[in-house]
Formats: sequence, structure tokens, C-alpha cells
Amino acid sequence: MKFSKTSKFIFLPIIGAGLIALLSYVVMYLWNAILPEALTIAKPITFWQATGLLVLCKILFGGFKGGPNKFKNGYNKRMEWKEKMNNMSDEERAQFRAQWRQRCGRN
Repeated sequence: MKFSKTSKFIFLPIIGAGLIALLSYVVMYLWNAILPEALTIAKPITFWQATGLLVLCKILFGGFKGGPNKFKNGYNKRMEWKEKMNNMSDEERAQFRAQWRQRCGRN
């Protein structure tokens, strides 16, 4: 099933908002089901507090990885750099190293 750019522009934000709402409800449900009974100082939270907690966790822990490069790890990036360096001429490689020495403070 192919989608046009217009339909993607309309449906992707709606789907994204739906996923955020669903995750917020899950966080709210788990918080309210577990923490108030386990801890006497924890109180039930609202939907918007759960959404804020979800955003805070995203900021602090960097979760929700996705996108086209989600499977790239450090190994693949090193291989890309190695291939890039191998394809450079000796002059380009020397210039590249000189620029990095200058940026890193080693003259």
C-alpha cells in the first residue's frame, strides 16, 4: 500500500500523537497500579503528568530510538570512517589530520 506525500503529512502526526497518548496511558496505569500501594508517599498521577514523565524520561535517558539509522552502532560508524579514510588521497588524509590536530588543540 503506497501513501502519497500529502497523506503521510496528515496521518503520521496523527499516528505519532496516538502513540504518545497510548504510552502516556500505559505509564499512568502502571504508576497508579504499582507505586501508591508500594510507597505510602506516592500519589496517583493524571494523564498529563504521565505524559510529562514520559518526556522527562526521553530527555534523561534518550529512549524511543527510531528512524532509518536505528540499527547503526559504533562498529558500523567506525567502518564508514575507515572506508572514507582509505578512499582519500595522501594529501587529503594529511589535510584531514592537520585539521583535527588543530581542533583538538595539538599543534
